[in-house]
Amino acid sequence: MTRRSRMLGSVMAGVLALSLAACGSGSSNTSDTTTKPADNSSTTTTTDNGNSNSNEKITITFQNIYPDTTDPKNKMLHKIVDQYQKDHPNITIELDSLNTDQQKLKLKTQAASKEVPDITIVNPAAQMQPFIDADLFAPLNDMIEQNGLKDTFQKGILDYYTFNGNVYALPDGNNIAVVYYNKSLFEKAGVKVPTTFEEMVDVVKQLKAKGITPMAIGEKDSWTGSFLFMNVLLRTNGGPGFLKDVVDGKKKFEDPAFKEAVDAFESLIQAGAFQDGVTSFDYNAGENLFKTGKAAMYFMGSWATGGIETSEAGKDNNVGVFKFPTVNGKGNPDEFMLAPGSAFAVSKDSKHLKETLDFLNYFMLNYPKETFAAKGAVGIAQTVDGDFKAAGYSDMAMDVLNLFKEVKGGDLAFDNTMNPGTAQAHLSSIQNLFVAKKDASEVAKEHQTAYEENK
Repeated sequence: MTRRSRMLGSVMAGVLALSLAACGSGSSNTSDTTTKPADNSSTTTTTDNGNSNSNEKITITFQNIYPDTTDPKNKMLHKIVDQYQKDHPNITIELDSLNTDQQKLKLKTQAASKEVPDITIVNPAAQMQPFIDADLFAPLNDMIEQNGLKDTFQKGILDYYTFNGNVYALPDGNNIAVVYYNKSLFEKAGVKVPTTFEEMVDVVKQLKAKGITPMAIGEKDSWTGSFLFMNVLLRTNGGPGFLKDVVDGKKKFEDPAFKEAVDAFESLIQAGAFQDGVTSFDYNAGENLFKTGKAAMYFMGSWATGGIETSEAGKDNNVGVFKFPTVNGKGNPDEFMLAPGSAFAVSKDSKHLKETLDFLNYFMLNYPKETFAAKGAVGIAQTVDGDFKAAGYSDMAMDVLNLFKEVKGGDLAFDNTMNPGTAQAHLSSIQNLFVAKKDASEVAKEHQTAYEENK
């Protein structure tokens, strides 16, 4: 746990440096496609260690979480892949584009049979550990030294993907969690941006009374509710480190701060904050409620900014953003849920390891430029050479970028911190609160029992 504390400090330096330079987006549908070479792309950086002059036909499978064609990162993905195939006509990049939870489940099955795609998606820290223990991924230490790739990443961010001195994955993001809100729906309901959690609950009730869905969430993908709950706990605990204290034996889940967070979280649910049938909406379906103007608020990582900016709701600077407020007078709004992003890992058993590493090097070198051009560069893990305002980024995007300057610390998601068994019990426990109210002491006991059984 000490190592994770050091990593948190390092990554915070990167977040603070981001200012104007952090779980990923998805779709309810699977999109398995092979991208064919295009003739109209302009991606520039190339590498010298590929095999572009070879006559051997090579296919590289690229599992990713960018299936939503309305999201800027989808556009970026296809542009870079198309150009690489044009430059390397013997190589085909086969895209397996899935939503986040679909990809996680598929990778578990693939890992069990040791049939991991050439490139796949993993999440940092504790979520990566089982794959590292199974020796499934190739170290990337040598590859990231090529063409200056390592220096493009923000300070400390690679620590979350480093085990035993080896970097095993390259992240797409370094984000903070914020609350997006629809200005016109707020105006329609006659409400203002809440500055406390208690005001947020009241705003929820007023929006509900006007027939407006107060908050969108995709709780079929259970990490979304956990992410929101953990921000409440960050406040009731009076600051970061609750889970670290549990692991260090200083606290238990029966601690008053945890039970207070459960009570506050349930007050939001019971006030009618979320859409009907909330646990049947996956991440993308929940987000689309907000993006299409059917919900007034959306709590999510700043990676959602690009998709929201280009959505129906985001037209004419109609979307604003605010920090998660204090809870019962506790916590600091300048402490955020921190989200080092999902990351690209390479199968150790890839049949074309050299070519796969070459492509990933190329992809990540071009990632900042092309994501910036596609209006999706808020919260990426690499430095960006460009003027966001001059490039036409919205006022909302600029507001999010400015929030990065105010970060004073924070916590990681539960499932990036705890072991998988405890994390799964937590995700199920929090998801159940959307279905039925439970006593906070019972929820705390569920967590403590799971932790003791799995530690």
